[in-house]
Amino acid sequence: MTEETPGFDENEKPDVPSGADDAEPKTAPSDKEGAAPAGDSASASSAGDVALTAQLDQVRTALSERTADLQRLQAEYQNYRRRVERDRVTVKEIAVANLLSELLPVLDDVGRAREHGELVGGFKSVAESLETVVAKMGLQQFGKEGEPFDPTVHEALMHSYAPDVTETTCVAILQPGYRIGERTIRPARVAVAEPQPGAQAKSDEASEKDAEKDDGGPDEG
Repeated sequence: MTEETPGFDENEKPDVPSGADDAEPKTAPSDKEGAAPAGDSASASSAGDVALTAQLDQVRTALSERTADLQRLQAEYQNYRRRVERDRVTVKEIAVANLLSELLPVLDDVGRAREHGELVGGFKSVAESLETVVAKMGLQQFGKEGEPFDPTVHEALMHSYAPDVTETTCVAILQPGYRIGERTIRPARVAVAEPQPGAQAKSDEASEKDAEKDDGGPDEG
């Protein structure tokens, strides 16, 4: 008698959980399904380039404005420095002119003393030192006899007529004029002489006669 091993009947199948036969391996999603469309990527890239270009334009505009502001400030500063320097020089010239104007009467006394031969001894040394100092400060004396009268630098205190002048002439210097550079701090006070009335007409007639003589005179018939 043979023994049968306990087990499953040949016609019987082992119990299998429901749904096991129907389960099939699921495939992983393809790369094409997970990737974004190519058109959307290109649009996003183009939009980013546009935004970057706009920002770059804004930066360039701001840089140009700041550069212009800096150049304007530099120009204003240079103008300010030149104006301050010009004002400083002007103030210095005015101060020197005011000081020398107060010394002009002293210089007039020195000049009169020299004309009368009284400039001697210690007074002469002091006077010459004073004249040297004012000359170093830029003071210049002007006005000479015989020069044409110029109302911008001469002040006529006396007037007369003279037969030997052809234009208004300074015939005497009553007080010399003084200037500092181009600035006149006192005009020369002078006596002037003008040609005598009718002298110019006579001079013209004489000139015409001399011209006729040079030409050989009128032709004879």
